Amino acid sequence: MKISVSSYSFATYQRTTGCGYEDICRIAKEMGYDGIEFTELQPNTVETAQKIRAYCDSIGLPIVCYSVGANFVRFFPKKTVKMLKKQVDIAAALGVPVMRHDVCYILAPGKSWQVAADKMAPYIREVADYAQSKGVRTCTENHGFIFQEPERMKYLMEKVDHNNYRWLCDVGNFLCVGAEPLSSVQIAAPYTIHVHAKDFFRSEDPIKEGFRAADGNYLLGTVIGSGVVPVKDCLAYLKESGYDGYVSVEFEGKEDNLPALQSALSYLRENV
Repeated sequence: MKISVSSYSFATYQRTTGCGYEDICRIAKEMGYDGIEFTELQPNTVETAQKIRAYCDSIGLPIVCYSVGANFVRFFPKKTVKMLKKQVDIAAALGVPVMRHDVCYILAPGKSWQVAADKMAPYIREVADYAQSKGVRTCTENHGFIFQEPERMKYLMEKVDHNNYRWLCDVGNFLCVGAEPLSSVQIAAPYTIHVHAKDFFRSEDPIKEGFRAADGNYLLGTVIGSGVVPVKDCLAYLKESGYDGYVSVEFEGKEDNLPALQSALSYLRENV
């Protein structure tokens, strides 16, 4: 596996320094990361993507994934499809092989997650079709509480049933719904096209600046290798299952930003 880092992981550093995309790309390259991925670009244009791609090409840093939000339930789904097709164009301009899009943040009143998956499936397939024509594969991450549990994500994968649509497996996010990470990864593995690695502290008592998970425990992001997520075991299982793509670091902790990312890279180099 190769190790990349999400632009999201530099959020604190960007806020405190005012640095831009080229700066974090340069830092990621100097740290020794094999690639970088981006969340929704600002300005959100093809021209922005082309500029970033040109810079990353110049320093030899592959852009491995592009992640955007989407909600097929709250808004008119056809508008969401139209929006996501524009994001696919940006992903293609970045030159990424994979684009992650969300599917649902809330449920319609009185409706189940199964009903939501059934109704969303044809729209997700339409986006996957369009992305395939642009040389981009689409995926959804176990993220956002509604489609975060492994069995729900498996249902969504099978309901969409498209060879260009897969699962972005975030090994830490399963804790947000009280699911055990390793057994969840075992469910995700056959569908996995991209991987996020993160770690959390967990406590039965409230944690300052943390959040409450669905099982009542409290979580706070931390440096990979310092928390309770069995990152090493999860990645080992994915590797044994045949996954040989990128693992992207997502850092959400309160530790000093750049040292945390360097530590995460060192941990993964030793354990992947």
